[in-house]
Amino acid sequence: MCGICGVFNANPQHIVETMVHKLSHRGPDGDGLKSLPLGTLGHTRLAIVDVNGGHQPMKADDFWIAFNGEIYNHQNLRQQFLSDMQFDTQSDTETILRLFARFGERAVAMLDGMFAFALHTPGKFLLARDPLGIKPLYWSQEGERIYFASEIKALAEFTSNIREFPAGHYYHSELGLHQYYFLGQGIVPIPSCEIDAQPMIVNILREAVHKRLMADVPLGVSLSGGLDSTIVAALAREGLNELHTFAVGMEGSEDIAASLVAAEALNTIHHTLVYTDQDMLDALPDVIYHLESFDPALVRSAIPNYFLAKMTSDYVKVFLTGEGADELYAGYDYLSRYADAPALDTELRAITSALHNTNLQRADRLSMAWSLEARVPFLDTQSISLAFSLPTEWKLQNNGRTPKALLRQAFSGLIPDEIAWRPKQKFSHGAGSRDVILEHANDKIGDGEFARERERVAREWNYTLPNKEALFYYKMMREHFSDDQIMPGMGHSRSL
Repeated sequence: MCGICGVFNANPQHIVETMVHKLSHRGPDGDGLKSLPLGTLGHTRLAIVDVNGGHQPMKADDFWIAFNGEIYNHQNLRQQFLSDMQFDTQSDTETILRLFARFGERAVAMLDGMFAFALHTPGKFLLARDPLGIKPLYWSQEGERIYFASEIKALAEFTSNIREFPAGHYYHSELGLHQYYFLGQGIVPIPSCEIDAQPMIVNILREAVHKRLMADVPLGVSLSGGLDSTIVAALAREGLNELHTFAVGMEGSEDIAASLVAAEALNTIHHTLVYTDQDMLDALPDVIYHLESFDPALVRSAIPNYFLAKMTSDYVKVFLTGEGADELYAGYDYLSRYADAPALDTELRAITSALHNTNLQRADRLSMAWSLEARVPFLDTQSISLAFSLPTEWKLQNNGRTPKALLRQAFSGLIPDEIAWRPKQKFSHGAGSRDVILEHANDKIGDGEFARERERVAREWNYTLPNKEALFYYKMMREHFSDDQIMPGMGHSRSL
């Protein structure tokens, strides 16, 4: 995990130096900058794979790259397609370079992982982002000049026309923007009986978790005691001699209590952190600065993420989370309103496609605020293909009263029953934070101010502030970013 930035079709080295500085939290283990004929690449490094040999920007032959992410199949790619090549490092970064030297832009679709990168070749350049947008990338075009960076804050000083680079796409300087991934592509043959499908779910998730244990540094698992995180922890525990797990919450939090049950059952080295009302309110400005959003549901869930990452970073550099399970297996309460399977399937695809600027944005930004890498095994492309090949009616049973029914059934016996059948808690609810924030926001924002700002934002940006809480966060965001830097690409959570 790292931060990348740069400019193509120009060579303003001083601008890229400033951008690198703005991304220093993403890569405390080193930084680099390279001026090239078509532009300048910048990079900040969080060393995880090939700690001593993976410095960036990296060069192989005439190819240069600034890369953020992890390529889980990079060793397989070396063996299958690049066995005749001489490698200088053990890093997945070099694998990408060598793969592009052989296959050109076709190499993007061969990568299994989470990534965003900028590639410079003689006379050409390329930007690319992973299928779901797990790793962030933003860009801006002013005339011929193209700016790009992992976070908006690195671009904000130099351009206002900032847009999110689309997930599952690459941009080639000669060929333009190309979509290489479509949600759920690759139909998986499914048994006619859901009982027979359950081992398939377990095996694909097991493989997804185990490949994400690739690291040359310590790693752990976020363990809230809910279904999704406990599944990830249980599967990770199979591949490790010992496993550190982490949970946070306020005094009396249901998440902490449930996490202790799960940690004891899985025999993990468990760490908990209790934060106070004041801790939470004090952290809000920093949370919103890193999150780069004022969406109320996203901010509320980001606060526990912030404290979780802060604690976790004291012990490990990498942690796995349960993000994505609710979208793939119908885990949200509101989904029970969908009366028929086609409508539910459409909604599940919509919320999965929107993860790049909602929950995945939260997971990336709040972990990287503490120089920590988050990995999301449920959003492995094979896991996604399986989930969208399954009959939708298997996921939500008993008239919607049993969300994620198929996932619960598949892992019953592998995790404690009290966890497998525990009702879902929103992260902000289970961690105990929601009421305190709402009360504080209502105290700080008057009725008149809310009415004026609500009308202005709706008029200028076609967005209706839903409540005073949203305006409270919006004002904090405006301390760092202008409306035109945030509003066009900001994601909006469903009413979950």
